[in-house]
Amino acid sequence: MPVEIIRTVREMQKRSGLIRTQGRRIGLVPTMGYLHEGHLSLVRLARKHADVVVVSIYVNPAQFGPGEDLDKYPRDLERDEALLDRENADIIFCPSDSDMYPVGYASYVNVEGVTGTLCGASRPRHFRGVTTICTKLFHAVNPHFAVFGQKDYQQSLVIRRMVLDLNMDLDIVVAPIVRESDGLAMSSRNVYLSGEERRDALLLNQALRMAEERIKKGERNAVNLIGAMHDLIAAGRHTKIDYISIKDPDTLEDLEHIQDRALIALAVFAGETRLIDNVIMTV
Repeated sequence: MPVEIIRTVREMQKRSGLIRTQGRRIGLVPTMGYLHEGHLSLVRLARKHADVVVVSIYVNPAQFGPGEDLDKYPRDLERDEALLDRENADIIFCPSDSDMYPVGYASYVNVEGVTGTLCGASRPRHFRGVTTICTKLFHAVNPHFAVFGQKDYQQSLVIRRMVLDLNMDLDIVVAPIVRESDGLAMSSRNVYLSGEERRDALLLNQALRMAEERIKKGERNAVNLIGAMHDLIAAGRHTKIDYISIKDPDTLEDLEHIQDRALIALAVFAGETRLIDNVIMTV
């Protein structure tokens, strides 16, 4: 059967309630649409473990700051519907702004601590928007589990913290980063890049790979590793570094010396497009 589109919270709640009474397992893949292979890999993972796969498509205004790309963020529901049909997704949940944030809306979910660093430092209201919309999606879909990608590592950590703290009855699954053949992490925002910007964007993955190799050869000093990555990326004509950090993967506290596990994360502008990437190292 073709994928079904549900457009209101009330209808989605009614459908998910029926699915649960039938004893079927619901998997949710939250997205902002304009799907690529990275998203589709999450759908396939959900398909393996769910009887019903719901993909939400909603460009959430609450997680965009002033001057960010809310208005130009790529949207193509017809294209997304065709892709999800081929992946045998069951339901697309695509609510309207008026349904998610009606007039007078005043309730937000804040997770403290892990939201104050990395992307949260340069996008101060971003994670409040993420946690709020995920809470609303979880209430609407009532999934048994939700699947997120490692590329947004901090986001997945924040969501896990929220689910644990608020006793939400679902599991959070984090899937590996999917990359283009040249190593660039897949992102809906990659379509913004010019040819030269895209070539410079490859420096993100190159810097992560360089750091991995240096760690394998014995380098443990975070300052040295960050400095080498900075020099490599800064050499690009179209790159501007937002942050390069080496963190504890569980707490997001800065590491001065790598002892066992480390998250190496970065955010870099290629032209006007902000890209993120990361790798988790075990030594």
